[in-house]
This record gives sequence, C-alpha cells and structure tokens, in this order.
Amino acid sequence: MSAQDEAEIGGDLFAFARAAHPATRVVIGDVRGNGLAAIGEASLVLGAFRESAHRYAPLPELVTALEDSVSRNLEDVTDTEHDPGEHFITCLVLEIPDDAPPAAEMINCGHPPPLLVHDQQVTVLHARQPLPPLGVCGRSIDDDHIDPFTLTYGDMLVLYTDGVIEARSPSGTFYPLKERIASFPTSSPDTLLHHIHRDLLTHIGGNPADDAALLVIERTPSHRPHLTPHPIGHHRHHRHHLSGSPPHPGR
Repeated sequence: MSAQDEAEIGGDLFAFARAAHPATRVVIGDVRGNGLAAIGEASLVLGAFRESAHRYAPLPELVTALEDSVSRNLEDVTDTEHDPGEHFITCLVLEIPDDAPPAAEMINCGHPPPLLVHDQQVTVLHARQPLPPLGVCGRSIDDDHIDPFTLTYGDMLVLYTDGVIEARSPSGTFYPLKERIASFPTSSPDTLLHHIHRDLLTHIGGNPADDAALLVIERTPSHRPHLTPHPIGHHRHHRHHLSGSPPHPGR
C-alpha cells in the first residue's frame, strides 16, 4: 500500500554500515516530537553514526561517540527557546559479526527492545542495563551495557519504533506486535514485513497518527545479514537488501 502523505512528519531513523572489522552495524532510533526539528535531530544521529561506525571497534565507543555528538550539537538543530522541553533520541545500536559463532551484540538507549524470531518462536530481547536516550545520558558508555545475543542462520531480528507498538485501534487497543509476528509466515523478511504492514494498517483502521518504522534482519549463510527496512507513515515504501557486498550506509 502507498504510505499516507497526510501523516505527520516525524523523526524515525535507521541506518546500517560496515565496521572496520568484519561486522555489520545497525542503528534504529526515534526522536521525541515531530516536524522540522525532529528531522534535524534524526539527521544529527545518522550523520554521527555514518561517521563513527567504521572508526570505533568496541561498540560502547561507537555509542559514546553518538552521545557526544548529540550532546554537543543538539541546540544547533532544535529551537530550545520556543520549545524548552526535553530533546532526546531513543536508539538501539547493534553489531552482527560475519564469522561464526553467530554471536551479536546490542546497546539499548531507551528504545523498544528488539524481537528475535527463532523457529517460529518470538522472544523479546530486553537489555539488562538499558541506557537513557541520547541527549540525556551525557557520559561515556562502558562494556557493562553490552547485551550479547545469539543470531543463528535463518533467525530474524525485528527492530521497530514506538509508532508500531503504540498504534491504536479505533477502540483504543495498542498493536500487539509480538503476538502478531508469532502468527505470521516468516519465510523471508519481505514476507514478514508485508504481513505486519498490512495487519498494522488494518488494526489502525485509517491513517497512521505517528511515524512507524520496521527493520527486519535475517542472518544468512553468506555471513552478511539481510536487511529489509520498511518505513510506515509519511514515507513511501523503501526496501534495501544487504547481502554480498558492503552497502552505502543508510542508502
């Protein structure tokens, strides 16, 4: 389906990049608020990620670089005089190494936890020590905030913004993403995203009130994760597949 052009502009963001070592790094985030200021804040995070993803080997150093960039530059892209409220960006940063064992790592900065789909079972990957959103933390990140998890061949990882799980039906019921994923075919990222997208719009019963983004990552035997981002809201459909060659980050 075509996205609804009349949906409000928001600050959902995602990007992926190759690290200096054999791994793929992914960020998904959500800016507080909407409008032009939200777009500026999202661009700030994306620029910092693209600049830093290949420079910092340890994942905590990458997240520290993102926090430092947001803390230093947030006032340049927001109208703090007329909007004195808190400005922050929730985000989730992941690293998926190419080589076996199929281990992966994540650091969660106040973002909704990812969902792991393994053998038709859906598991919520809660962070043991989640961090505050970017722009709030204001300190260096250490190894204690890394959450390792296993992503085996054929597994899928569903990343999303709160516009998905906070989408309400006409009766006011939130969208039950985990339960719905468990009921859908998971033969490929495209298939899963198609079913979620169609079901989410049916659940809403109209135009989305907020931006929503979904990103599905599948580990394949090629040792490169296969990603299909699916923005919902003011964006048109966009799909990107990563398998076989290093991508242009966020393209």
